[in-house]
Order: sequence, then C-alpha cells, then structure tokens
Amino acid sequence: MALDFALKDIIHKIIVKFTPAFLPDAKKPYNLKAVHQPDLDVHGVASKAEVYNIETSPKVIEEGLNAGLELMYYLAADGYKIKTPLFNLRIRVPGEYDGAETSLPEGVFPEARLQVSAAFRSYIRDKMQLEFDGIDLSEGVIGEALDEATGLIDESATIGNLLTVHGAGLKVEGDAEHQTEAGLFFEDGNGARIKAAILAVNEPRTLKAIAPAGLVSGTAYRLVVVTQSSAKNASAVLKNLREVHSEFTLTAHAGS
Repeated sequence: MALDFALKDIIHKIIVKFTPAFLPDAKKPYNLKAVHQPDLDVHGVASKAEVYNIETSPKVIEEGLNAGLELMYYLAADGYKIKTPLFNLRIRVPGEYDGAETSLPEGVFPEARLQVSAAFRSYIRDKMQLEFDGIDLSEGVIGEALDEATGLIDESATIGNLLTVHGAGLKVEGDAEHQTEAGLFFEDGNGARIKAAILAVNEPRTLKAIAPAGLVSGTAYRLVVVTQSSAKNASAVLKNLREVHSEFTLTAHAGS
C-alpha cells in the first residue's frame, strides 16, 4: 500500500513546551521542544498500522520496511541517490582537492547525508498544529553533543577526543560528600556508567569533555550529568544530587 501524503485529510496536533535556550548565541531565553511519544523501532511503527487505518498487516509492513531499509543501505553505499516520500539519502565526500589525488586524505571518509523530503516538509507545515503547554520546569536539559573529531551532532563520540555538550543546568559540582558521584557519565543500555575523567570546560550551558578510554567502540551511550549545582542558580549548591539525561545516544568509536 502506497501512502499518498497529498490525500491525507488529518490534522496532527502535538504538544510543545518552552525549554531553556542552550546555544551560546541564543538571543531569547527559550526554545520550543516537542513532547515526543515513546520511541518506535520498525516493529513499533508496523504495530501502529491499525491505528491509522492501514489495511496491510503489521507483519507484512515490518518485513517490508526491514527489507526496504536494508536494500537502501546497500544501494546508497553503491552510490545511488535515494528519494523517498520521507527522506532523500546520498553519499557526500568531504574535503577540498587539487585535482590530482588518487586517494582520500588520512582520516577522511565518505559521509551519508539524510535530508527530509520536500513533500514531507510541506506535509508537516500544512497538517501539523502545536499545542503550547507552558514552560518545562525539569532540572536542566542536554540539548546537543558535538563530536569535535567528526563534526557529527548527537551521533557519535570519538574515544579519546573532545566532545562538546550544550544544554542548560549542566555545571558539574559536588560537595565533599558527593564529589566522586558528580560528573558527566556515559551510560550504556544496561545502565552501566563510565565517567569522563577530564572536563575541559564546566559551565551551566557548556561542557567540554574527553570521551573516556573505557568506552566500547560500536556501543551506544546516553549522556548523564550528575551534579549538585542548581539549574536555576548556578552559584547555588543543592543538598542532594540531581541528574540530567540526554534523549539521544552517541555511538562510541575509536579515533584514527
């Protein structure tokens, strides 16, 4: 069954909250952040078929999605530019060249670029409404993490290299009793945590850390800030520790 975005009559409504602006050059104090539903993998997407009145069975959808994504995986690596109703996928080779090279410079690799399709951008613009739901009063936010070695945001952490984390309420602080418990941690899927031993910058909106040597290449980690600093007053020290978790994961990999 082909989904035709142009024919869909439904108007979508999602909830958004004001959250503290985290980038250093922010001109206003808040961003808007969507309150997302739970994460869905391919199986989860297929399981929603009946909810959206799609007659194809969830099993068929799941098998088809997995097969299609795997095929696109290999086709993109073979140099095809792929266009779908949701996204466009292509390979880009970074860098500048003299024109006489026969190989890429050391440490430079082809990159996959994924861009939301024009059709889906138009669909979101025309079919989505936002419900404003006040200010998010949670104790801090991890907004994004830049892997300085690769330039990737919210995707990777190069072991032994610098990771820049932007957010709000991030300053790591602990009194004598809790000092060893405070820090920036990398948490794997089983809840095991590895602490970043070096924080080159430790500010409420910015942390710069060295991705620790104990990370396992290929493993996905969530970032967790454990601190006694106050998200509302960086100079204040709380009685108890608080935690800030990233919504994204970073895949660790060895540096070149």
